[in-house]
Amino acid sequence: MFGLPAGRFPRDYAAPGRDAVRITLVVASVFYLFRYGLDRPVTATYALFAAIALGGLSKIPGTGRQRARTVVRLLPVSWVLVAVGTYLSVRTWSAVAGMLVVGFLLAFSAVGGPRWAGAAPGLQLLYILPSFPPYDPGTLGARLAGTTAGLALLAASEALLFTGPDPPSYRERAAAAARRAARCATLLAAPPYTLGDAEIEAARETGQTLRSLNVPEAERPAGPGVRDRALSQTGLALRALLNRLALLAGPPCGPPVPAVTDVLNAVAALATATASRLGSGPPPTTAYDALTGARARLATFTAGRPAPPPANPPANPPANPPASTASGLPPAGAPESGTHLPSADAPKSAPDSESAPHCESAPDFPPAVLREHAAVLDVADAALAMAMAADLAVGGRKRALGAATSRFWYATARPPALWWHRAYGHAGRRSVFFQNAVRLALALTAARLVAGVDTLPHGFWATLAALTLTRTTLDETRSTIRRALTGTLAGALVTAGLLALVGAHTVVYAAVLPAVMLIAFTVGPVKGVGWAQGMFTLLVALVFAQLAPTTWRLAEVRLLDVLVGSAIGAVIGLLAWPRGAHDELRRVTAELMRRAAEIVVATSASVAGGTTAAAPPAAPGHRSLHHELVLAESAYAQYQSEPAAFGGGRGRPARPAVDWQAALMAAHHTLWGSARLLEPPGTGLGPAAAGSLGALGDRVAGRMLQVSAALDPGGDTPTAPVPLIDPSLAGFTAQPPGAPRRYYATASWLASLMTDLTRIAGTGHGGDGAPGPRDRR
Repeated sequence: MFGLPAGRFPRDYAAPGRDAVRITLVVASVFYLFRYGLDRPVTATYALFAAIALGGLSKIPGTGRQRARTVVRLLPVSWVLVAVGTYLSVRTWSAVAGMLVVGFLLAFSAVGGPRWAGAAPGLQLLYILPSFPPYDPGTLGARLAGTTAGLALLAASEALLFTGPDPPSYRERAAAAARRAARCATLLAAPPYTLGDAEIEAARETGQTLRSLNVPEAERPAGPGVRDRALSQTGLALRALLNRLALLAGPPCGPPVPAVTDVLNAVAALATATASRLGSGPPPTTAYDALTGARARLATFTAGRPAPPPANPPANPPANPPASTASGLPPAGAPESGTHLPSADAPKSAPDSESAPHCESAPDFPPAVLREHAAVLDVADAALAMAMAADLAVGGRKRALGAATSRFWYATARPPALWWHRAYGHAGRRSVFFQNAVRLALALTAARLVAGVDTLPHGFWATLAALTLTRTTLDETRSTIRRALTGTLAGALVTAGLLALVGAHTVVYAAVLPAVMLIAFTVGPVKGVGWAQGMFTLLVALVFAQLAPTTWRLAEVRLLDVLVGSAIGAVIGLLAWPRGAHDELRRVTAELMRRAAEIVVATSASVAGGTTAAAPPAAPGHRSLHHELVLAESAYAQYQSEPAAFGGGRGRPARPAVDWQAALMAAHHTLWGSARLLEPPGTGLGPAAAGSLGALGDRVAGRMLQVSAALDPGGDTPTAPVPLIDPSLAGFTAQPPGAPRRYYATASWLASLMTDLTRIAGTGHGGDGAPGPRDRR
């Protein structure tokens, strides 16, 4: 009747309403107990703000029990912050210096994962509160007691009130993916040696469940510890395994040799054992050893058997061969599995058994068989990486599967070293974590300085406004401030009227406070920052009216403080990286492509020359590419949370839409493929195959440099379109006579990279870096 969709209201307000009830019960209990029951106003104040800080201001992800554990772990940190803030408030300069250092460290702690990032705003509030006058170290005990009581009761309420079912953990998701991989491998090892369309789609959907964007924040393995790093690597390996199994077509002719089916059966057994291990089962030692042996037998089977030369090679190859083969690469859309196989959409037929004797009895395998064997070895490598990472994720440093390889360099490192490695990797202006920490620390420091120098009444509110209203982009900050000031003005008018009407009758304020608090924490998250600031203005006025005599002028002070804090946030937002992750993502992805191009050239040259690297991730360029990948993934995560349209870049030329996920996957494929191809033993390819492989590597590296230049163009970067496939070089052969399996494995890796590169550029644009239809996947 009134245009409100049925069921819309309860659905929107259900979760915020439950949180509001919890916070209201906690705050009312501790505040009334200490303020009126024990007559300890200082303890009551800190108990109230401690509960609001980590219960309302912080956005700690997870279920109630998970949030309760996080609050308990943060209790010692809260004590330190209250104590440091109390002692540094003795002088304005010490309080300002402390705000700069502590503000930066707390904001930068977001590198530790979603839980630290979610708790950081509340921890900032716990430091801001005692850093303002009065300077009274004698009340430190009361302040700590209030902080402890508020957080303890908050943790209990999170654990006991409105608890719901826990979502599937990342380990459970990975175990389900491992079972899906086992089923796919089992089907591929038996006639007709192919997967049906339903199985392929199921494998791809299962792989998507392991993407960070599809996993609740609390379940994402994003921390710097051994188990989180290993679990993240388990997910990457499982996604690669599922994708390669889905793209593995049937054998090119006749049933596969026993060595191939042995590998696939061993992959199925190892995937099943890994799923059990992820469910706290025994280590998959036996299955791991079985797959290692089966893989070695298949590798030995074809290692020294090159492809036969073509029966009737053309005397004069065409100058402009078809685009699908001109570069020697498979056509666009070639599979990621590392082989030139039919696409997943192409019809698959059972192998022709009549041709089996020819394929198996020939003294040399044809190229199609070598590609098949390379693909199966690639599947085995992904399965072995999956099992080792899963064992490390469950057992930690007490893993059971072999010694740590360079791919799992963190397996023996101690937690402080891993935290240092994570922090050091982001300690630079090209990291969005560093940029956000600097921006917020400067805003808080400026607010504290203005409050101290100008003796701003209730300067705490100005600093709190700078904390809550500063955003990662100028546009978002400006929009947030506009709504916040509107809401604060409305709240100040209501507050002034209430204070003038009620006067010194604190019993009225005490009676109204729970209802206002319940409405504030229910409506604010749904209606936005304007409603939140307006209701919070009324809430803090009701609290302070119960702590000391107040007049309607308190509302005026609140409005002035929010205005000062907003102005500071706007100025800092204008000066410190105003475009947030929008520009940084382009710059870091461009550097990512340049680093990947270096590795492609180096790897192609190493394979062509028959050399290997004893520790692939330590090979030239691998560490640099990994570092750039970490920066790019963090920038991409922030980019997705920022507004799509950005008006701060008026006058700039429109940039094409970009599939950032494809760029990140291209970097992952570069690292994994290079590491696999550089593993010993290395054998020479022969002059013809080596020359062809070098040309292929140069072509892919050149394309990566073109993508890099398009993402971060210079002042005179050429804008003329460049064809994706260049004409072939004179004497180039896609299938060189006598090329071994290693050649086809490398060529297929390069083909998968070229496929990734074709997906990066979108077909349209949405303004200055605004996403097109695929930009924010």
